[in-house]
Amino acid sequence: MATSKVLYNGGLRTTATHLQSSTDIITDAPIDNQGKGEAFSPTDLMATSLAACMFTIMGIAAGTHDINIDGASAEVTKVMGTEPRRITEIHVKFNFPNKDSYSDKQKKILENAALTCPVNQSLHPDIKKPIDFGW
Repeated sequence: MATSKVLYNGGLRTTATHLQSSTDIITDAPIDNQGKGEAFSPTDLMATSLAACMFTIMGIAAGTHDINIDGASAEVTKVMGTEPRRITEIHVKFNFPNKDSYSDKQKKILENAALTCPVNQSLHPDIKKPIDFGW
């Protein structure tokens, strides 16, 4: 069964529909690549998916180990390279509101969960992925 359907709208814009939920994501080419930059670019989504996946797996681990990560956030910075044009780095900086309340064991559980998420495991090893957990 397909995961999504992507429609090319013209003007370097797409609409991706998640088939199970009918949720849409619009993408736009970035300004530095002939686009308008009015929505996430496909490479923005790829970089952002890393943090979202890390949070998902951390959330599963947090539930298993009774750790509260509600309200945590992450800042994602994508670095593009040339020849070929591709993502060369994805920086993720986490912010946990109650970071001082976590034990060393809890921090290790969260870090391990994040680093073993499927997106992180799927990205090419040449992509640098500096992760700052903000402890």
